[in-house]
Parts: sequence; structure tokens; C-alpha cells
Amino acid sequence: MPKNKKGKRGSNRGSLRQEVLQLQLSAKATLQGKGAGGKNGAKGESGASDDDLASDVLSHYSSASESASVMEEGTGMEPVDEQTAQEETEDKLKQCIDNLMDKSAKTRLAALESLRQVFSSKLLCDFLLERRLTLSDCLERSLRKGGGEEQAAAANVCALLCVQLGGGDEGEEGFRTLRPILSSILSDSCASIAARQSCATALGMCCYVSAAEEAEDLVKSLSHLESIFTSSYPNHEGTLPTPKAGAPGLHCAALQAWALLVTLCPASHLTTLLDIHLPKLQACLECSDVNYRIAVGETIALLFELGRDIDQDFQYDDSDTLCEILKGLATDGNKHRAKNDRRKQRSIFREVLHYIENEDFTEEKIRFGVEGIYIDSWIRRRIYDAFKEVLESGVRHHLQYNQLLRDIFELGQPLILDASVKASRISRFEKHLYNSAAFKARTKLRNKVRDKRADVM
Repeated sequence: MPKNKKGKRGSNRGSLRQEVLQLQLSAKATLQGKGAGGKNGAKGESGASDDDLASDVLSHYSSASESASVMEEGTGMEPVDEQTAQEETEDKLKQCIDNLMDKSAKTRLAALESLRQVFSSKLLCDFLLERRLTLSDCLERSLRKGGGEEQAAAANVCALLCVQLGGGDEGEEGFRTLRPILSSILSDSCASIAARQSCATALGMCCYVSAAEEAEDLVKSLSHLESIFTSSYPNHEGTLPTPKAGAPGLHCAALQAWALLVTLCPASHLTTLLDIHLPKLQACLECSDVNYRIAVGETIALLFELGRDIDQDFQYDDSDTLCEILKGLATDGNKHRAKNDRRKQRSIFREVLHYIENEDFTEEKIRFGVEGIYIDSWIRRRIYDAFKEVLESGVRHHLQYNQLLRDIFELGQPLILDASVKASRISRFEKHLYNSAAFKARTKLRNKVRDKRADVM
């Protein structure tokens, strides 16, 4: 279809680009007409003409942006008032909560998925505080009576609900209600692997957020998680058991949730955990699943870091053998492994080996909005990865506005951006127009300088 017809069909951006190009061509023709009076005259007026051209283009860009916004308002694309958007979101959430009590499993699943998406992308603490008991009852019903898929979805929403409510009394009350159910499904060998895996992640996150002060809940949660991943430990003969279908993923989720909770343990309990688990985890580095190997390696590095925090002279008896195994994994080139798996494994185990040998951690900065946090330790990485797994793409939004995460990562109160800062943000199309105009003006200025150099030569 010809471009002019495409523009007539309502493409605002295409029409704006054509107007800018027409303005540039007319300005160029005017400039050439002025230069026809003589060489000296052209040189005398070239600087002013170039500046005028750039100014015209930039001013047209500004007016074009304003006209575009006006057209959007006329076509019903105006920005919705924040309060109205909030009310619409809350109405949808109320409907989702009602749908959790529907007789249809399909309807309940759809409601759980909608809740998961909204909880991960928005902060709804005030709304949820008024309805936490109703929502907890619905989630408990889905966990007890739902199928495997519904149980997995409900466990995911449980973790998000704890993150939304934070570490207050309400969150602790909800965790005490849901912890026995999550632990029961996690330990049930007849339950689906997906449900058990989600319950492991939810148990770790809910306990970390809501029961950090309660030693009894912490010890029970650690014990339930240990009972899952220790089944991958070598038997009395030193041989690793053959994993069942789906077992490595479950073991990986339980180990990562356990590692998150270990960061809360007091030094006295931590010393016992190091003595028990480090030798067994070292043996698990020989397991066949790459993701579980990586989880084991990161957990070993985390335990070393915790051991060095409580004792600067911390030593592991079999560190030489451990380093040899890590070196082999950091340079693994077996062709029977997938290329991406080999690359990921080598990268992680190089970091693990480097830390164990030199106590050096590769620092990483996570940016969100105008802020950022530094991931400068294995403890901090485990905590961030745990929240990222639960919140997914919404983790940056929660880092900006969720007081729980801001307290954990020592960010202080949420920043309130000045209205002028928000207003100064421009769209991608506006940036493109501005950059195009600036590029054209810069090119003409450089060409003028090149002409002068040619005259000198």
C-alpha cells in the first residue's frame, strides 16, 4: 500500500514524520535559494541558516508532540486518572476473590492467575488488609481441595500475599494459618510435583517475611525443606540416588528456600548446619541435573560466607577436594550437555570457586527507576533472587514502593518524584524526533567546518 494512503488511515506518527520532512526540505530549498546570490553571500549566511533550520525543526517537533497528545485525547487514549484506575483495579480484585469460591475449577484457576499478575505488579496493602481473612480462607480451600494445578497457583498467591502484607501481625497470622497446609503438601509424595515445588518456594518466602522473629516457625520450616532435598544426598555407600521424574526441580526449589531461611539462623544453629550439610552438598555437585548442581554450588558459597561471618578463621576440612570439583565444573566441556547449560554452569562455578579461594564476590548493580541496589554478597544475591522468583517482572516496582523490600535492602522510605521530573519524561517517538533533528543540525555544522578546512587546504 502506498505511504500516502497508509498515512490517511490514521497513522499519527507517519503524518508527523512527513510534516517534519517537508519542513526540512522547504528550509533546505530556501537555504539554497539564498546561496544563489554568490559564494561570499552563501558563506556569510550559512551559519544563521543552519541554526534557523535546526530551530525550526525542533520547534516543529515540540508542536507536533503537543498535537499528537491532543489527537490521542480526541480518540479516547487520554491518560486515566490514577484514582479511577485504582478503583477499577480493586473492583476486578473483588470479583477475582468472589470467583475463588466458584464451583468451576477453571474459574478458580483464572482468578488465581489474575491475582498473581496484579499482586506482582501493584502494591495493594490497604486493600488486602481489609480482605486478608476472606482471601486466606479461599487460598486454604484451594490448597486443601484443589487439583495439582490449582494448588500450585494458590501457593504462588500465598507467597505474593505475604510480600504484600509485609512482616506485620497480619502477615504472621496468615502464615501460621497456611504453614501447616503448605508443609503437608510439600511432604506428600502423592501430590503433584508442580504443587510441591510451589509450596516449597511459598513456605520459604512466607517464613522469611512473616516469621523472621519466631524461632519455632523457622526451625519447623527448615526441617520440612531439609526433608525434601536431603533425599538427593548420597546413601551410606556414598552413591547418589537415581532421581525420579521431576525430583531435581523439587529438590532445587526446596534447597533454595532452605538457603534463604538459613540467612536468618543464629550463629549457634548455623555452626551445626555447616557441619552436617557442607560434606553432603559437596557430593551432590556430581549430580546429573545442571540446575540442581548450580543451586548446590550457590548454596555452598552461601554457607562459606555465613561461616566466615561468624568466624574469620573458618576452615572447611575438605576444601582442597571441593576446589578440585569446582574447577572441573568451571571448565566443563562435555559435549553431551547442552551448550547453554555448559555456559551457565561455567559462569556460576567460576564465581563460586573464586569466592571460596579468594573471598572475592563479583558485585552487580540492579537499577530501578532513579535508584539501584548493589548485590555484593551471596546472602544478598539469594535474598534478591528469592523475591525475583516470586515477583517476577514486578520486582523492580516493589523495590521502588514496597516498604518491606526497601527495609530488607536498606533503601529507606520510597522516593516521591517531583511532578516536573515526571513531566520531563518524553515518549520514544518524541525522543526519535528530537534525536533526528539534533543529528541533522550537527551534521550540517560539521559539513560547514569541513568546507572551511577544504578552502584552507
